[in-house]
Parts: sequence; structure tokens; C-alpha cells
Amino acid sequence: MEEVTEGVNNLAITETHKKNRIQVSNTKKPLFFYVNLAKRYMQLHNEVELSALGMAIATVVTVAEILKNNGLAVEKKITTSTVDVKDDSRNRPMQKAKIEIVLGKTDNFDELMAAAAEEREAAAAAEGEEQS
Repeated sequence: MEEVTEGVNNLAITETHKKNRIQVSNTKKPLFFYVNLAKRYMQLHNEVELSALGMAIATVVTVAEILKNNGLAVEKKITTSTVDVKDDSRNRPMQKAKIEIVLGKTDNFDELMAAAAEEREAAAAAEGEEQS
């Protein structure tokens, strides 16, 4: 176990890994996991980059639209491209569509997040009173 920890500590992290990037999958996590994670990233970094390949592109677009429609985010940049991915089953490279969407905080992001937190606290307090 010490070798693994030492190996991880000695890894050189490249510039391509951004602290505010979320790589979205359409099979591993539910949609609102990514919505809530994007909110948290925007709180920490003021913007978030959502990235996806292939079939997960629809999930990224949906996450971005939810955040925009709730007044939490504005689009800063959208990039589309194709990338070569090795297909293990056929042992040959194949191309997949890729999208990257950069979202920034709206001017009233912090106010909306504070209001949502207050609503959750009030609901939890009301639920606690019902059980008493």
C-alpha cells in the first residue's frame, strides 16, 4: 500500500487536468449528481467546464440547460470536436464526438444558492417539528 501512496504522490499532474472540469458520463451517475456538482464547482471556482464524449453529450447539454434555466449559470464557451478512441472490442481506433461547455456564475448566483439553502433548512426544521 505504501508503494501506491508513494506513486500517487510522485505523479506529475499535467496542465490539461483542470480543477473545475467535470467529465460527464451518461451511465455512471444520475443527472442531478452532475447538476449539484456543477453548482459546487461554480461556488469554488466561479465557472465550471462540463465535458462529455458520444452519448453523454445529451447529459451535458441537459445539465447546462438546467443551470441556465434556473438562473444560476451563463454560457461562456461551447466547443465541439472529434477525438480518436481505441475500441477494445474491434482493436482499432474510432472517432467520437466531444463537447465542452464552460459555464460561469450569474450575477445573482450567490443569492439564489443562499435562498435554496434557507428553504432546505426551513423544510428540515418543519419536518423535525412534525416528528416531535
